[in-house]
Amino acid sequence: MPEVSRVIGNEEKLRAETYGVHDHARVSVSDIMQARETAPHLIEGFSERTRAYVQVQNGCDHRCTFCIIPYGRGPARSAPAGEVVAQIQKLVAGGAPEVVLTGVDLTSWGQDLPGAPKLGNLVARILKLTPDLKMLRLSSIDAIEIDDQLFDLITQHERLAPHLHLSLQHGDDLILKRMKRRHLRADAVALCERLKAARPEIALGADLIAGFPTESDEAFGNLVSLIKDCQLSYVHAFPFSPREGTPAARMPQLDRALIKARAARLREAGASALTQHLNRWIAEKAMR
Repeated sequence: MPEVSRVIGNEEKLRAETYGVHDHARVSVSDIMQARETAPHLIEGFSERTRAYVQVQNGCDHRCTFCIIPYGRGPARSAPAGEVVAQIQKLVAGGAPEVVLTGVDLTSWGQDLPGAPKLGNLVARILKLTPDLKMLRLSSIDAIEIDDQLFDLITQHERLAPHLHLSLQHGDDLILKRMKRRHLRADAVALCERLKAARPEIALGADLIAGFPTESDEAFGNLVSLIKDCQLSYVHAFPFSPREGTPAARMPQLDRALIKARAARLREAGASALTQHLNRWIAEKAMR
């Protein structure tokens, strides 16, 4: 592409020397699978924004058949808890009332650290050691990896936001297996029921993919009905798009028009669920 002057990798973009005035190779991309950095680029410059974001994890060791992310982000690696807590303390001291923990595979945090602590351990330390933090929020997480301590904190701690965005992807067991996901439909429904029972006000969102290869009408129906069965209030709906180099790109593909139509129907179901969620809150407030 003649309009591209340089290509810089995910490792190189974090180094100041990459942007120097000296001559550089047109392509500066190292082997991402050799990456071992955690998050040396923790950001402080959130100015007067309400939310500050702290990346505590990077990379992914899973191999979902539709996903190219592991090949762009490298292996899973975690920022040490002490560094994370210190960063959040700085942000709170600077006036940030809310912090969002982010990561490529957030719930895998800690697996590469001494003792392999779970994400619940990190969340507990943050809440304990930053008492002036008004609200802690989690970004998208893998439902199958919620540890017991994290579940208890999500459902019981008032300074942990009553909101979760789950990486569910589909609602049909055969499609989930072909995606190489590590949960089945019943697992997702059971988790959402437990969360709602323990903390009724919690809002649940999810990533869902329409039009995955071999998705039948019945399988798509199972996907749409997952919104109701999991009591979702928000849906991030994706039309399936093949990524070169992934197993799903080599599977029998659906017609693009059908994929787009199913994604539109999925978005409509998600919009209806959001309206119902908001109306419930309006009705509850009116009764107080």
